[in-house]
Amino acid sequence: MNEEYDVIVLGTGLTECILSGIMSVNGKKVLHMDRNSYYGGESASITPLEDLYKRFNLPGAPPESMGRGRDWNVDLIPKFLMANGQLVKMLLYTEVTRYLDFKVIEGSFVYKGGKIYKVPSTEAEALASSLMGLFEKRRFRKFLVYVANFDENDARTFEGVDPKKTTMRDVYKKFDLGQDVIDFTGHALALYRTDDYLDQPCQETINRIKLYSESLARYGKSPYLYPLYGLGELPQGFARLSAIYGGTYMLNKPIEEIVIENGKVVGVKSEGEVARCKQLICDPSYVSDRVSKVGQVIRVICILSHPIKNTNDANSCQIIIPQNQVNRKSDIYVCMISSAHNVAAQGKYIAIASTTVETADPEKEIKPALDLLEPIEQKFVSISDLFAPTDPGTESQIFISRTYDATTHFETTCDDIKDIYKRMMGSEFDFEEMKRKKNDIYGEEEQQ
Repeated sequence: MNEEYDVIVLGTGLTECILSGIMSVNGKKVLHMDRNSYYGGESASITPLEDLYKRFNLPGAPPESMGRGRDWNVDLIPKFLMANGQLVKMLLYTEVTRYLDFKVIEGSFVYKGGKIYKVPSTEAEALASSLMGLFEKRRFRKFLVYVANFDENDARTFEGVDPKKTTMRDVYKKFDLGQDVIDFTGHALALYRTDDYLDQPCQETINRIKLYSESLARYGKSPYLYPLYGLGELPQGFARLSAIYGGTYMLNKPIEEIVIENGKVVGVKSEGEVARCKQLICDPSYVSDRVSKVGQVIRVICILSHPIKNTNDANSCQIIIPQNQVNRKSDIYVCMISSAHNVAAQGKYIAIASTTVETADPEKEIKPALDLLEPIEQKFVSISDLFAPTDPGTESQIFISRTYDATTHFETTCDDIKDIYKRMMGSEFDFEEMKRKKNDIYGEEEQQ
């Protein structure tokens, strides 16, 4: 371990593992350590079920009705992958997909007036949806056609809208869309957690809706994918990628000190030895003095013996409860998966509800989601602090990831990865560039 590395990475959460893989592909010498004995850090999948009970300090063993403990892989942080999103691109470009199998999530639903409805995202679905009246449907259809044709590089598709100036609120007005439609468009299609986006330029929102529609077009049932055996497979896939390119991994390594000289990181001390480095990537838990708390998330893992009502017995789905519907500032999310994804015993379902904490009684805040899941066989409640770095790393060369937020997809995590990459390398993250570097190492594509 007493060696010199280009980059040392602490923690094996998804963000850290992807960056470790990218740095290795870029020809950097990487050492990756974690104080835990398992991969994934905050974003681990816990197996067997007995370990989940221990982790949440529940007394006794799981009841026999839960089946074999080994059949369970329960994500601590629930997220899906957008089929056309950034993480899937990273997986494809790095070929980490060869280590993983994905299944499409069966449906995406939105909550309105105490009931849940399928999210309409194609013209045909919009016209058949019971979420809107007839005239509203026509206006929404026009809006979807506009979004589909919109191209930020072709002013002829703008129809009088300035993508960098016109607010999204004004675009909704232009199509005369009502509050309910605005709610599900902003929260279930563009996947915003709050309504702040309404007064910002519309380009970002239109691109988000396009991403949703294009993701949906790839596989049909919903825009989301999920890996068999749980999200814990993702960091391990990138860890393998890093290893192929000569990265070194060490689990179970207590980190005693991050060694700093003249305000700049020079190494990491573990078990009496110092590994030297030029740059350091880590999650907030390794540098509590360089991060600040920016909020909290409550997550409730629920084990069910039945699919969620009004979802056509889907074996997997996402439900979004827009904040307006429950008088909140932020949305509540539910991700549900089941034995179909090899994460639960036969006939069992795992539903995970999450939201940003806004009051002193977070369990009451999340109740509208839990009401949709009754009866619940077992609940595991966690309230996590959200941290963001106070040190951008320019001087110290310490690059700290953000805590995983309450969203149910990985787009914000990928933004963080690209942001850290840019601060470390001084240039934008470029998928194509990475692909070329990979070909250099493997030889030309034809030979594979």
